[in-house]
Amino acid sequence: MVQPLILGVDFGTQGVRTAIFKPDGRCLKMAFASYDTYYPHPGWAEQQPQEWWEAFTKALANCLDKVDSTQIAGMTVCGTASTVVAMARDGNPLMPAILWMDTRAASEAEKINSTRHKILKYSGGQDSVEWMLPKTLWIKENKPEVYHQTYQIMEQLDWINYRLTNQLVSSKCTVTCKWNYADVEDGWSDEFMKEIGLGDFREKIPVKVLPIGEKVGTMTAETAAQLGLPPGIMVYQGGIDAHIGMLGLGVVSPGQMGVIMGTSFVHLALTEQPIYHQGLWGPYPSAVIEGLWLLEGGQVSAGSLTRWFKDQLAGDLQYIDPDPYQILADQAKDIPPGAEGLMVLDTWQGNRTPYRDPLTKGAILGLTLSHTRAHLYRAILEGVAFGTRNILEAFKEADCPVKEMVACGGVLKNPVWLQIIADVTGVPIRRTTFSEAGVLGCAIAAAAGMKYYNGLAEATQTMVDYSENVLPNPDNALIYDFYFKSYKQTYEVLAPEMHRIHNFNNDRR
Repeated sequence: MVQPLILGVDFGTQGVRTAIFKPDGRCLKMAFASYDTYYPHPGWAEQQPQEWWEAFTKALANCLDKVDSTQIAGMTVCGTASTVVAMARDGNPLMPAILWMDTRAASEAEKINSTRHKILKYSGGQDSVEWMLPKTLWIKENKPEVYHQTYQIMEQLDWINYRLTNQLVSSKCTVTCKWNYADVEDGWSDEFMKEIGLGDFREKIPVKVLPIGEKVGTMTAETAAQLGLPPGIMVYQGGIDAHIGMLGLGVVSPGQMGVIMGTSFVHLALTEQPIYHQGLWGPYPSAVIEGLWLLEGGQVSAGSLTRWFKDQLAGDLQYIDPDPYQILADQAKDIPPGAEGLMVLDTWQGNRTPYRDPLTKGAILGLTLSHTRAHLYRAILEGVAFGTRNILEAFKEADCPVKEMVACGGVLKNPVWLQIIADVTGVPIRRTTFSEAGVLGCAIAAAAGMKYYNGLAEATQTMVDYSENVLPNPDNALIYDFYFKSYKQTYEVLAPEMHRIHNFNNDRR
């Protein structure tokens, strides 16, 4: 008997990855297609939804090459969270999508947080400037004509699912973590929404909520024909790309931490009881696994810094073999820990945790004429590692210490960076055999939805395998202890001036 196949689709910041799996977790084919991010103003970040769909069709076509598409029976999609689409009734966007890293809605976030509403206790006491409600409020207050014309304001995932099935639904994962939905408080809070100025939310957002792995609907015949897929494929609910990545990492029970190391870093841990800590996001009830609470930390700028460096300061390497990132990593490896006094703050698009400061910018400290491009590249890698250690300390303060990180993402292709992160944090890093946890997590969600397994946790036991750990080098501990303290002190000194400069430029805009 031929087993049906599963399609996993992961919409990330830089592009979309599609992969076809067997129910046991074996990947038969995978493909990737990129799309662009646009930065029209400082702190702004936008993408074009139609470019997502075009990249998806391209990646899927490559993925289906030499694979019998008629065997595909189910699929799940994950996407970046708090990436806002204002959709007209005909399904087309009315404006560019506001990307998750966009920080234009700072004043709206302040307005929401000033309410001190009880629902905020499930998001660490406040909303982030990155999240959906501040951005939705920004559209309402700054683009009233768009808001008035909008049929639905939705997540990237919701828009893709709508294109696939013609169903308007939200993921419990995304609305719990980014929309102030809490099932322990009966879900949506009409009182809270009215207080922040979104009393009409039930008319403007997909209020039907489905947990991960539930049926969204059957792919429409028209869409299936367009994509080269058989009719009747069932689409199962996904969630935030990083959080679906937890499934692909096998992090589905308390005592583990999953770290998605990509464009941004996301640090995720499950607990049996709610833990409240001002330096972390959450605790989110049943956001990934029903009955468990989720704590989250994150760095807005991580892999995006190395891409910026490659594009802006290493253009001469673009057409040289091997890959430019490999050349830069090899050069950085020869630079001693601490980059000979050079240090970088990773807050180029603000700080998500533990400071929750959207107004800070990046900084390079300690430049001398003896420093080279390799020094600066290593300092960037170390700066991101210091940001990770800062978050791990917040978890420790919350009585949720991290003894091991299970990691996935593009950083796994850079062993130099992985070793730096292990050395700076003093925490071993466990790697999965299949590194693309997003698409694997989607396959796990679909496999559970298709009843191949009795729930998400059981599915991970079969579908996730592990490789060797990256262990900290104790010889570098004292060096990185010193520079980590300097990293924190530098933020404390520079943050007020960064705020002053931001406000000056914002007032002139």
